[in-house]
Amino acid sequence: MIKVGIVGGSGYTGLQLVALLSGHPEAEVVWVSSRKFAGHPIHETFGALRNLTDLTFINFTPDLLDDVDVVFTAVPHGQAMGIVAQIARVGRRVIDLSADFRFRDIRLYEQTYQSHLAPELAREAVYGLPELFYDAIKDARVIGNPGCYPTSAILAAVPILKGALHVPGSPLIVDSKSGVSGAGRGLSLTTLFCEVDEGLMPYKVLAHRHQPEIASILQSTAEAVGDVYFVPHLVPMNRGIVSTVYLPLKREMDKRDIQVLYEAFYRDKPFIRVLPEGVFPSTHHVRGSNYCDIGLALSPDGKLAVVMTAIDNLIKGASGQAVQNMNIMMGLDESMGLQTVPLFP
Repeated sequence: MIKVGIVGGSGYTGLQLVALLSGHPEAEVVWVSSRKFAGHPIHETFGALRNLTDLTFINFTPDLLDDVDVVFTAVPHGQAMGIVAQIARVGRRVIDLSADFRFRDIRLYEQTYQSHLAPELAREAVYGLPELFYDAIKDARVIGNPGCYPTSAILAAVPILKGALHVPGSPLIVDSKSGVSGAGRGLSLTTLFCEVDEGLMPYKVLAHRHQPEIASILQSTAEAVGDVYFVPHLVPMNRGIVSTVYLPLKREMDKRDIQVLYEAFYRDKPFIRVLPEGVFPSTHHVRGSNYCDIGLALSPDGKLAVVMTAIDNLIKGASGQAVQNMNIMMGLDESMGLQTVPLFP
């Protein structure tokens, strides 16, 4: 049985980690930390977990690491790096859900976020997108769990980019819509009910901090990738992301060509569902699951691919993907504990 600790368990990603791991046949959550709720039973903060766990939130101290094999860190960007360094020093494997270990280019991280306190560890860390980096994840000490928007965008674009089917140097446009839980559990004027309900709002246009993450991964996995333009939108729903990625093609293709390309690329990837021709993804059909659904379309002249993905931002976009990474690191089937059927309706 794998002994698990969770640092920072009082946010939405912490909730999802405890919920997923409570049903995992080979993992046991030993402790969950929270500075704000230390001393309070977890089910008091998250009623959904009543009778699923009898754990109480505690304060994190390094001696807790003696009791676990792997640790998930689910604290804000900037706070994770020091904690992850402590965990790695004592030989525990760690999966970080912040952005602190998603960038090997430290200058790019610091331009996007802040000064990094553990740059050497960041350069060692593996980007935890299993569909692309499975072999590296198996042996990693530190995983930088991908962001939700980057997960949806990268999975959409990579088959075409790695196949060198895009126009070299051409811009890549990502248009994404996300539910409000992507903003976290903290109070914010922009996520109040009256500010969000019955509305649709673009935000941080061409300036969102996930743009450098998307660009750096795509440019590192395929040659001649041009600039990435990313426009996120906030939609009045709790969870889910739909991303639409526009990719200019260097030769005319037909729908069957694209369909075969994606089906072959994601063959044997248990959480990628390439939809039949003419069927497009919906957040309804991935909600509460670790699936990424992919739909495909072509412009009439066959020279522009439009690739659409749908994920649950809290599962495949965060905690589910983190558990998938743990499974791979610990030599388990990557789908273990993640066979949740999407919640519909």
